[in-house]
Amino acid sequence: MRIAVDAMGGDYAPQEIVKGCVKAADLLSDVELILVGDREVLEEELRRCGWAGRGIRIHHASQVIEMNEHPALALRKKKDSSIMVATMLVKAGEAEAVVSCGNTGAQMAAALFAWGCFDGIDRPAIGTLIPRYNGYTVMLDVGANVDVKAEQLVQFALMGSAYARTALGVENPRVGLLSNGEEETKGNQVTLAAYARLKDLNGLNFVGNVEGRDLFTGRADVVVCDGFVGNTILKVMEGLIGELMKRLQDAGIDSRELLQDFDYTRIGGAPLLGVKGVSVVCHGSSRAEAVYNGIAQAVRCVNQDMVASLNHSLAAVG
Repeated sequence: MRIAVDAMGGDYAPQEIVKGCVKAADLLSDVELILVGDREVLEEELRRCGWAGRGIRIHHASQVIEMNEHPALALRKKKDSSIMVATMLVKAGEAEAVVSCGNTGAQMAAALFAWGCFDGIDRPAIGTLIPRYNGYTVMLDVGANVDVKAEQLVQFALMGSAYARTALGVENPRVGLLSNGEEETKGNQVTLAAYARLKDLNGLNFVGNVEGRDLFTGRADVVVCDGFVGNTILKVMEGLIGELMKRLQDAGIDSRELLQDFDYTRIGGAPLLGVKGVSVVCHGSSRAEAVYNGIAQAVRCVNQDMVASLNHSLAAVG
């Protein structure tokens, strides 16, 4: 299996990206990593990491899309950017998946340009796993779409349900719409309109509105929201867990094992759902361990035949 890695994207690229790739090459069997970026820079980083020459090759790309650049404009100007080149390697059949810690908007735009969306899906969404006591809750979108229409929330619900079946093995996932109250009358205009559509949708196990706390109670297997809200929730969780760990450490309590499930570096990344390819979106501040786990996530998505499974599930409901 070949995984294309955008080696130039992210706050700590390329050093931490390369370190994570070296670890993946050592630990993941039958996986070849294609590091996409400036050849000279990447060769030097590989030497610093003591790379043994196995499981990694470099594909040169001369440009980088920075985190603060407008995605669509940057892609048009930088056709040889590392994220576009990595995504096109998948389109050409030279890789089975792409992993990036860089500009999320550019990653989504590259996937849309190279692969396109499933029929009936307007825009892809990032679906991540939120740990809870007895498993995981799928939450989407967590950053790809900050402004959405009601119809797109319905599409996210369908994709999230399909992903829960594929990734978590949940036969009939319960889908909740994130709102400011459980009552059908709660929410803004978009969520109210989405609720009306979801409750009448055949083939979807819609359980109604859910609140933020329900991400952890197990009331729903899938929680749907726009990318602005979803990304904000993730960042709040990161900050809260970090603060809890500091306070417990100051009190002489070792909290690492207790809170390790909430460490985003262990999950590594989240797949972009709805596009006709595997693109794993990693945290912009990912270091080597998160990069390694993001690559492992991409391998799981390919092994699970996630794209075909989601397409089949969406077609069955539609």
